[in-house]
Amino acid sequence: MLKLHHLVSSRSQRILWLLEELGLDYELVIYPRDPKTGFAPPELKAIHPLGKSPLLEDDGRVLAESGAIIDSVVRRHGKGRLAPAPDSAEYDTYVHWLHYAEGSAMLPLVLSVYMRRLGEAAAPLEPRISGEVKNHLGYISGALGERDYLVGNSFSAADIQMSFVLEAARPSGALEAFPNLGAYLERLHARPAYQRAIQCGGPLNLGGQAKR
Repeated sequence: MLKLHHLVSSRSQRILWLLEELGLDYELVIYPRDPKTGFAPPELKAIHPLGKSPLLEDDGRVLAESGAIIDSVVRRHGKGRLAPAPDSAEYDTYVHWLHYAEGSAMLPLVLSVYMRRLGEAAAPLEPRISGEVKNHLGYISGALGERDYLVGNSFSAADIQMSFVLEAARPSGALEAFPNLGAYLERLHARPAYQRAIQCGGPLNLGGQAKR
């Protein structure tokens, strides 16, 4: 059985959502954040050296990194669901979004969180970081256009992966300039499997933060 180590209000919410979308049997272990720092508890280091979430145990292996976990679960357990066929025209687009979410889009969003914490000391960085956030959201908005989903206009695991980017952007109001992205996120939230994941793992409340 799959075993998900889930840190509340974190990137691991989308792995829980993925497992619910696929209807897989899994064990869920929930970890609270440190009440003072807001970071992951030290117990996660006993499972993986980085001590980060998500972590998924599958057939004796411990998998880390959201994109890698999603890719593995879909390939090993998806039975053709939530991903285009590898020989299809959409597959490279699907892989792009799996990697883009954490490889490119999240960096300026995380920096913007720390920038806000620094207050006036971060003023010299604000134009550059805010510009990069707008640049990435504009790119995503343009790629989505008027479609419902990012890959072939069919819901896929790429939408699950990309959801956290928009969740991280929303508290600052950055999505307000991109109404199609706000509607897209609401569409994702309306999925029954997303609602089940929230019921199981708790609400995703970043509060302007994007920690693991």
